[in-house]
Amino acid sequence: MKWTVLSDNRSSDSRLSTEHGLSIFLQTERHKILLDTGASDVFVRNAEQLGIALSDVNYVFISHGHSDHAGGLRYFLEHNQKAQIIVSRDAMSGTFFSKRGNLHSITTEWPEIDEDRLVLIDQASETVEGLHVIAHIPQTNPMPKGNQNLYVQDTNGDYIHDDFRHELALYIDGLLFTGCAHSGLENILSACPWPVHTVVGGFHLLDGQETDDEIKALSQRLKAKYPETQFYTSHCTGDHVFEVMKDVMGDQLQSFRCGTIIA
Repeated sequence: MKWTVLSDNRSSDSRLSTEHGLSIFLQTERHKILLDTGASDVFVRNAEQLGIALSDVNYVFISHGHSDHAGGLRYFLEHNQKAQIIVSRDAMSGTFFSKRGNLHSITTEWPEIDEDRLVLIDQASETVEGLHVIAHIPQTNPMPKGNQNLYVQDTNGDYIHDDFRHELALYIDGLLFTGCAHSGLENILSACPWPVHTVVGGFHLLDGQETDDEIKALSQRLKAKYPETQFYTSHCTGDHVFEVMKDVMGDQLQSFRCGTIIA
């Protein structure tokens, strides 16, 4: 298994562009999967710099409906005519907003996708051999406080707090991709019934939301409950939050950025 970060807020390679978005190219013995598509065509340009052929991708997994994870899909479809697109039905039908700063839309403008390429997810399922989608994640553990600024528009046009029914996680061969982990990292891990050796994705733990004590307590619980699991994060995990978690978790927690390659 090998994964390469194509789009992120940060970069380890001066050739690569950054954006507020996330996209990772995952290769296994059986599949070539694009995990989210970032906000724009940044992942396409970075893939070219890294010698990655997006035309070879078999599956695109979209973790949720926000534009920083699915906005690049239209550009992907210009480079790939075969990959199936795995996404929640609620992600494609929802209208999403953020009230961080001024109210603004974070809804993805979905491109036209052939029906035979679209895999709409309504419940947890194994879409293909070894590729497991986790849906409707039970929210029994604390949710990220940054969610308080995120809304969805209902049928009456009112803004209501997003319950993240449109969020999915992906499990394959011991790796768990969290997207933004709006549902909470602990909740996503609890919803995964298979052994996890690697967690990759944003944790949606923004600087200035949870207290340091809350972040330390979360880190201690993760370390105690998942002592053999390696965690990789960036994108929507704040720099200060990462340092607080790192103090507790040590080498069990690592950061990634554009150009990071883990094999």
